[in-house]
Amino acid sequence: MNKSAADIIREYGPFPGVDFVHGVSFDGQHVWFASGGKLNAIDPASGSTVRTIDVAAHAGTAFDGEHLFQLAEDRIQKIDPNTGRVLATIPAPGGGADSGLAWAEGSLWVGQYRARKIHQIDPQTGATLRTIESNRFVTGVTWVDGELWHGTWEGDESELRRIDPDTGEVLEKVAMPPGVGVSGLESDGGDQFFCGGGASGKLRAVRRPKRMSAAGRK
Repeated sequence: MNKSAADIIREYGPFPGVDFVHGVSFDGQHVWFASGGKLNAIDPASGSTVRTIDVAAHAGTAFDGEHLFQLAEDRIQKIDPNTGRVLATIPAPGGGADSGLAWAEGSLWVGQYRARKIHQIDPQTGATLRTIESNRFVTGVTWVDGELWHGTWEGDESELRRIDPDTGEVLEKVAMPPGVGVSGLESDGGDQFFCGGGASGKLRAVRRPKRMSAAGRK
């Protein structure tokens, strides 16, 4: 298993009127984060807030290429990012105990914090398609290049973990500095993760560990 210390590239915030950063997502242009009663979009280049949507936003956030999905207590809301309208809702698998949210392979992936689980669910019905067990509290969840990553946060310790999506085996750990937590988690599809910082009110960009080539492993 690979272990490394987090390379924090940049910090954003704290943001005016934001006491807690929950879920995090990325639409290819803006980073979205949930702050309780709003969804906020920032420009990752400037760090400035470019939009807010007034909607219940208590946990994970995801983007499917067209719509935002937002955990709000015992439900997942499907939101039109252009109008801010809630188009549909489905039940959340944890009934209010859920944390992270991601979109991949036509499904939503929901982290359950204290249950230490990640559920793949049908975005139309909320039906659970499969469940992956973790051995740590699960916060944010994201997929990138076929890799499943999730955040952990227990006490003063927080990590990004890459796990085997079939077995839940931990393949890689990236340790955050002491006292720096990860609430939401999203990949930019390339070489960095966006991490929600919980009660710090901050977002952080963390470098994704490089993959060793086959030649490099010889």
